[in-house]
Amino acid sequence: MTPQAQGHLAMLLFSALVAGSFSLGSLVANEIAPLALNTVRFVIAGVVVGIFASATTGIPRTAFAAPWRYLVLGGLFAIYFVLMFEGLKTSAPVSSAAVFTLVPAMSGVFAWFMLRQRTTPRMLAALCIGAAGALWVIFRADISALLAFDIGRGEVIFFFGCVAHAIYTPLIRRLNRGESAVVFSFGTLVAGAILMALVGAGDIRATDWTALRPMVWITILYVAFFASAISFVLVQFATLRLPSAKVMAYTYLVPSWVICWEIALGRGLPHLMIGTGLVLTILALLLLLRDEDVPKPASLN
Repeated sequence: MTPQAQGHLAMLLFSALVAGSFSLGSLVANEIAPLALNTVRFVIAGVVVGIFASATTGIPRTAFAAPWRYLVLGGLFAIYFVLMFEGLKTSAPVSSAAVFTLVPAMSGVFAWFMLRQRTTPRMLAALCIGAAGALWVIFRADISALLAFDIGRGEVIFFFGCVAHAIYTPLIRRLNRGESAVVFSFGTLVAGAILMALVGAGDIRATDWTALRPMVWITILYVAFFASAISFVLVQFATLRLPSAKVMAYTYLVPSWVICWEIALGRGLPHLMIGTGLVLTILALLLLLRDEDVPKPASLN
C-alpha cells in the first residue's frame, strides 16, 4: 500500500471515530464541565499513546527538543475540544458536525500561509461545494434563517474551535522535526492535558466524579481512547502523507457518520431537506479525493 493510500485509510477511520464524539457528547454535554471532561480525556489518551509509543517506536530524547511546539499544538487542540463540548450544550450533533466540515476550507487557507501548499481549481470547487453543504445543514435547510444569518449559539461557539483545528493541521507539518506520528501525538496530548489542568483546575475540583452517571464515563472513555488517542495518531500519520486540505477533506464524511450514530442510539433521522446538504459534503469529498496531483509529502519516520 502506498503512503498516500495509507493516509486515506487512516482518515476514513478517523471520520467514523470522530463522529461518535458528537453523538455521545451531546448526551452528556450539560452534565460535566467541558474543561473537566477534556482534561481527563487528554490524561487517559496520553497514557494510552505513551504506552503504545514506548512499546513500538520508543520515545527518544530528541523528541522533546523545542517543547514549545507541543504546547502550541496541544493548546490548539484543547481549544477545539473544549469549545466542541461547550457548543454541544445547545446544538444538535448533525449541525455541529456540519460546522466541523468548514475546517477543510479554513485549513487550506492556513496551509497556504504556513506551507505554501497550493489549492488546485478542483480542490477550490470541492471546498466551496462542501462549505455550501455545511451551511445548508447549519441553517437547518431554512432559506430565511440563512438570509437572516440566524445561527445557533452552539454552532457559533464550535466554529471558533474549528478555527483552532484548521490551524492545527498544517502546523503539524510545520513543527514536526522527524518525530513519528505516535511520539508527536504523545507530546501534544501531554501538553494539552497540562494546559487544561491549569486552566480548568476549578472545574475539575468542582466536579463530583463519583456521582456521574455511567453514560458520562462511557463518553469520557470513548473520546479519550477512540476520539483522542487513536484519532490524534491517525491525523498526524495522514498529515505526513497527504496535503493538509486533503487530510481534512475527510471531515466531510463526519455528518453522514453522525447520522449513523444517531440511528444506532435510537435518535432518528434528520429532516429530509437537510440531507441535501449532506449530499453536497460527500460530493466535495469525492472531488477532493480525485485530485491526486499533489506535491510529494515530507519524509516519513
